[in-house]
Amino acid sequence: MKLRVLLVEDDPHVRGFMQEALSVEGFEVLTAASLSEAQAMFRHGGVGLILLDLGLPDGDGEVLLREMRQQGNLPVIVVSARDQEVQKIQLLDAGADDFLTKPFSVGELLARIRVSLRHRGTALLPAVTLHALDDLRVDLQRHVVCLNDAPVHLTPTEYRLLARLVRQAGRVVTHRQLLADVWGAEFTEHTHYLRLYMAQLRAKLERNPAEPRHLLTEAGVGYRLADT
Repeated sequence: MKLRVLLVEDDPHVRGFMQEALSVEGFEVLTAASLSEAQAMFRHGGVGLILLDLGLPDGDGEVLLREMRQQGNLPVIVVSARDQEVQKIQLLDAGADDFLTKPFSVGELLARIRVSLRHRGTALLPAVTLHALDDLRVDLQRHVVCLNDAPVHLTPTEYRLLARLVRQAGRVVTHRQLLADVWGAEFTEHTHYLRLYMAQLRAKLERNPAEPRHLLTEAGVGYRLADT
């Protein structure tokens, strides 16, 4: 099961950047742009980690941090442009696991997430983001797909489907898993979506779509991206 991350950030550019980076790494990302929205999502449950900005349009993120600490021990990483040492100490004493100062790199963010989870007994390995076999190369970090060293243009849905298979290359991903992860939980019975988009992917990535080398069908179960 994917780890569900609640990303609380009111800046749409920063929020989009972080959401994309986390999604590539295989996290399920929920986003909130305000304190009230974040509180509602937190109370709904199911979140495994929170990335918390402080300066929100309707209040300070520290309010959510203190509310969470009264109810449980969920990992919380504060992500903020504020860099005063006194405030960092105050937030760490209030229960934050870590404090990440903007700007930061994706690598540092992911490393701090792994450390926070490890402190709670959850080992999180870096996600598979690079796949290369024969003439096909997929680099999820750079958002690049190449066939015979030539870039291949994919639609957003085609890319999400391929990325989901890359993260479990060599292993079967069921129809239901693919539909839930690419289209949403309400689409798990819509297998015709998979057939349509898999046909489109094969037309772009396979030398002979009728006899695929990369995108393999596991009859009655799902699909698998070949890794050997």
